[in-house]
Amino acid sequence: MNKTASPRFLALDVFRGLTVCFMIIVNSAGNSATTFAPLLHAQWHGFTPTDLVFPSFLFAVGNSLAFVLPRWETMSNQLVLTKILKRTVIIFLLGYLMYWFPFVRYDGNSFSAFPFAETRVFGVLQRIALCYGIAAVLIWWLKPRTTYLLALLFLLLYWGILYWFGDPADPLSMQGNAGFYLDKWLVGEKHLYHGEGVAFDPEGLLSTLPAIANVVAGFWAGDLVRRKGSSWESVGLLLLAGVGALFFAYCWNGVFPVNKKLWTSSFVMLTVGLAAILLGGIIYLTDLRKKTGWTRFFIVFGKNPLFIYLLSELLVILLWFFRTPEGQPYYNHLYELVFSRFGGYLGSFLFAVSVMMVCWLAGWWMDRRKIYIRV
Repeated sequence: MNKTASPRFLALDVFRGLTVCFMIIVNSAGNSATTFAPLLHAQWHGFTPTDLVFPSFLFAVGNSLAFVLPRWETMSNQLVLTKILKRTVIIFLLGYLMYWFPFVRYDGNSFSAFPFAETRVFGVLQRIALCYGIAAVLIWWLKPRTTYLLALLFLLLYWGILYWFGDPADPLSMQGNAGFYLDKWLVGEKHLYHGEGVAFDPEGLLSTLPAIANVVAGFWAGDLVRRKGSSWESVGLLLLAGVGALFFAYCWNGVFPVNKKLWTSSFVMLTVGLAAILLGGIIYLTDLRKKTGWTRFFIVFGKNPLFIYLLSELLVILLWFFRTPEGQPYYNHLYELVFSRFGGYLGSFLFAVSVMMVCWLAGWWMDRRKIYIRV
């Protein structure tokens, strides 16, 4: 825990804050059956605004790397690698323990231990940890230009692996893709995500390979702004790069469809393009036009992103875990008692906004007291 904030880059804080804010909203719908379509992930191939949230967070992780790199250059190799490894392990373990939490099951009458054998291994924080760790080591050890080429190679390699080692009949199906085969062999079906109705992990190990490119692209954007400042040139290059990435995504989609759950290479190009354009737009508004009044709300999220995200997930987990005397999870009970009165879709949305606001208030309190959680 840190009582003082390090020098901040306003646009990055806002970009990261926007990402965390909407990540909480899309993860906390009061009723999944009545959720506005833009707040749902694409069922398989395709894209929705919600699909941009997670890759944008990875892009923001890369932005941050660009600003910490000058400090690393004053340290020894051993110290830098130790810092990277420590942060990677801590974030991965936080993600793993979050899925295991609260470590017991409750059927309304009694508690029983939640077995380790059924705990999900991979997930959102685990992917962030692995992508950060690998990208940071590559950028530090091989230097940025080589890392950019490797990121492109990862996208091409992943494309080939899915088609070479997947089910010949349908290599891009949920349980016919090479990533599913690897996860099943490596950790077993009980350690995978089952939210799709079958064992399949959208944050599995193999699809982490192309996700590294989201962090590397974020590093490029952050390094550009660090070197050239919040200038018209920076905004222009971000917009140009964003449009170029969108063009390649459109072309690639024809042979390798955009798919968030497989994290296809075309999906990476699409989300990198949109994130670069969004960051450029934020810099334009905040630094060039000096319109910053709207940013204060999102900065709260941007200063403690990891803590606030964990808080939101633990809050939702506990609301699902504890039950009313009638056996209904408090998550459903609260929605039906209060928010359903506003109608199915609006009520579901207002429930998610309420969860987000509770987390924002916690972040606001921490910011007022200059408390910033660092990992």
